[in-house]
Amino acid sequence: MNTTNLAEALPRVYEQPQEEKTIIALKDVSIYYGSFQAVKQASLDIYEHRVTAFIGPSGCGKSTVLRSINRMNDMIRGSRIEGSVRFHDHDLYAADVDPVLIRRKIGMVFQKPNPFPKSIYENIAWGARINGFRGDYDELVETSLRSAALWDEVKDKLKQNALRLSGGQQQRLCIARTIAVQPQVILMDEPASALDPIATGRIEELILELKNSYTIIIVTHNMGQASRVSDHTAFFMVDEKRRGYLEEYAPTEQLFLNPAHKKTEEYISGKFG
Repeated sequence: MNTTNLAEALPRVYEQPQEEKTIIALKDVSIYYGSFQAVKQASLDIYEHRVTAFIGPSGCGKSTVLRSINRMNDMIRGSRIEGSVRFHDHDLYAADVDPVLIRRKIGMVFQKPNPFPKSIYENIAWGARINGFRGDYDELVETSLRSAALWDEVKDKLKQNALRLSGGQQQRLCIARTIAVQPQVILMDEPASALDPIATGRIEELILELKNSYTIIIVTHNMGQASRVSDHTAFFMVDEKRRGYLEEYAPTEQLFLNPAHKKTEEYISGKFG
């Protein structure tokens, strides 16, 4: 990796107050699919109004850990979790916790844009409607689209089918749809991997803007992207039994420019991955 370019990217992220508040805490999290242990004993704190990047080679469990934070893994038959995932110090896996309510507070944006085959307007309004929103829908749609940096591009075609939008616009629409239900945390699983460089740049700029209002966790294979948008980076590896584990977690500047572990340095420099 070009260290000079990386160093130039990092200051954009680190012009911020140093006080940090934990909003999500993972402690000794192990995740299983049937008898297979996909992740072993991952522990890390996620800080409020920060962007945390999960990086690592394919199969290291970073997306699995991401999905554990809003219990999306519950939808996979045979999945189970050990350890604890706490949100505002509440156990997200307690017996009396409704996963649907969790996902209202911890939204998710997927790798491939997945707008509903409805109008742009209804893509935003639908989720809020089923969650009992009783306010002004026109205002909600506009505010959500503005927050996703999409309003100026679509304000004159809100009745148009969302599937007619470009890939980058569809992804920003999905972000707006997530924002509309007023989450506190937004999970992003490689949100720009299917987009061209220009659309990717817009998503990255949007992430930096959104962290003022939301906590964001992003899974990415793009080391430059992780360095540009994140405040903290978690590097996951895979062991000889194909189990993912957390190798290193640190402020992004520290992890990229002065990693504590040799495997971290080898990965971010492109020696494997």
